[in-house]
Amino acid sequence: MPNYRDGALQNLSITPMQPEGVSFFTILKAFFFQKNPGKSPDKALPFITPDIAGKTKNNNPEIIWFGHSSYLIKVDGFRILVDPIFSKTPSPFSFIGGKAFLGTDVVNADQFENIDILLITHDHYDHLDYQSILKIAPKAKSIVTSLGVGEHLEKWGIITEKINELGWNQSITLFNKLNFTAVPARHFTGRKFKRNQTLWSAFLLKTANYKLFLGGDSGYDTHFAKIGEEFGPFDLALLECGQYHEYWPYIHMFPEQTVQAAIDLKAKVLMPVHWGKFSLAMHPWNEPIKRIVEAASLKQLPLVTPRLGETVILNEYLPTENWWLEQ
Repeated sequence: MPNYRDGALQNLSITPMQPEGVSFFTILKAFFFQKNPGKSPDKALPFITPDIAGKTKNNNPEIIWFGHSSYLIKVDGFRILVDPIFSKTPSPFSFIGGKAFLGTDVVNADQFENIDILLITHDHYDHLDYQSILKIAPKAKSIVTSLGVGEHLEKWGIITEKINELGWNQSITLFNKLNFTAVPARHFTGRKFKRNQTLWSAFLLKTANYKLFLGGDSGYDTHFAKIGEEFGPFDLALLECGQYHEYWPYIHMFPEQTVQAAIDLKAKVLMPVHWGKFSLAMHPWNEPIKRIVEAASLKQLPLVTPRLGETVILNEYLPTENWWLEQ
């Protein structure tokens, strides 16, 4: 890998974990001891029971969001499940990361039988969930992930033959119809103490008639514009919107940056994810979506904001109701 130096994988730009003058102790103190009201909703979030196993109604791709960065894509008769996390906590310890919001546990991992493609963007606990993988991966027909993540899967008993690892700008076509390309993101990896031994990526999904950008986690940088120039425009971009803070401004985007990233990508529609299930930062749970709605409106960028479990249908049904204001 050209971005492997000094014993670790590197971002395209210099990416410190926190700004100069901010210590890890400062972050811990703010997270655990500072009062941060509104981090969780007061009541259960509204959820629409989805048709997980069914086929698409027509030729337009369908997307079902389950909270955080977990969503199901149905396209051309195939089902692609991205970063499934159906555990109650996004960490190996119940006391770290907080519990999933009420109303987000309606769907569970057992319901995802015979997924065609399981896609994992990177190995963080809120994207690579051990308990969910154990139930879903053995029955998935194929797995696409970032370079190095396959080692985790193999340790958990997943057969090597179904795992497809991609480095940045590498592609694979599955079932002769679905083309995936891994592209750079600005983030980091690691499940324990040693960081950046596996890659973090976004993925481009190209079908016969559509192009989707599956964002994973990323801070804002020039890579979005480069990807937009080389691969855009995209019919839909699914981008992170949440878990940000000024203490770690380089590895997660602020909502206004998410809107700009979608514009850089030349996305026709933006769907914000990485919110609505866990509180992994200090901001109120619905602040990210409020800010992104305002920023998208100012930039006149089309936005889709489905309820949990609601089916988005490209070019046909793009819900925009501000349902989180009712919470």
